[in-house]
Amino acid sequence: MEAENHTGALQFILLGLSEDPQVQPILFGLFLCMYLVAMLRNLLIILAASSDSHLHTPMYFFLSNLSFVDICFTSTIVPKMLVNIQAHSKDISYMECLTQVYFFMLFAGMDDFLLTVMAYDRFVAIRHPLNYMVIMNPQHCSLLVLMSWLIIVWVSLIHILLMKPLTFRIGTEIPHFFCELAQVLKVASSDTLVNNIILLVATALLCVFPVTGILFSYSQIISSLMRMASSTSRYKAFSTCGSHLCVVSLFYGTALGVYLSSAVTHSSRASMIASVMYTVVTPMLNPFIYSLRSKDVKGALGRLLSRAASSLSWTTYLRTK
Repeated sequence: MEAENHTGALQFILLGLSEDPQVQPILFGLFLCMYLVAMLRNLLIILAASSDSHLHTPMYFFLSNLSFVDICFTSTIVPKMLVNIQAHSKDISYMECLTQVYFFMLFAGMDDFLLTVMAYDRFVAIRHPLNYMVIMNPQHCSLLVLMSWLIIVWVSLIHILLMKPLTFRIGTEIPHFFCELAQVLKVASSDTLVNNIILLVATALLCVFPVTGILFSYSQIISSLMRMASSTSRYKAFSTCGSHLCVVSLFYGTALGVYLSSAVTHSSRASMIASVMYTVVTPMLNPFIYSLRSKDVKGALGRLLSRAASSLSWTTYLRTK
């Protein structure tokens, strides 16, 4: 029996990472801890970048946007997963699934675009240091972020509109812990040829152009570094790119791992485990990478926490009087 997806009564079943009841509490505790750490660390990056004048630069403007997107990215997936584990339920309604698909694509795409914009920022800083603040002025930075949002909003919306005519059987099982577009299309009972073609084209374009932009930026950066006479200057210039390179490697490395695990093994379990890396682990590690490698971020976080501790102690002192 089939049910049209526009009725709103259709329920999917998310199979999740494990069906073992003894493993569920462990998964709940693990994902809750990772989610809270990701939220806290990314929020600290945003607060530090907005409150500390030393971080009022284009690089940290993009970093605070990346932290915001990472917060939204994990919040699209993890809370629903935690609720299902706690409630011993695997159900997700059609509208919830559609919403999750949309926001997952939106924030994953924004991660992709922001990493490309940040590579361009490093390219300008090293290739044109004297004109850096002129080229990367606040209006230009805001325009780059706004254009990224507009592109990915429309791309994500197109996918959702193409999903509307699809039909699904009642009680359809999705072999994943969240509604990923490719997995949802696999379990549809109607023809998904157009959807798969658009998905393939969009994925290719959204991967090829950003990766090409990042590779071009770093090829120009390396070219500029090789022309520097002093090894100290060369190291100092390249050290500003270290954090970004680590985050890019983590993001694209885990995304490649998901693709290879699904293409080579054809195992949904292997694909799910790889998906955990870029949906939860990567947003959790990004702020650690930037705060560990950047003295400016470490200094700003220290001042922020110091001010917070001072305010807390002052409030406690006033209450005791």
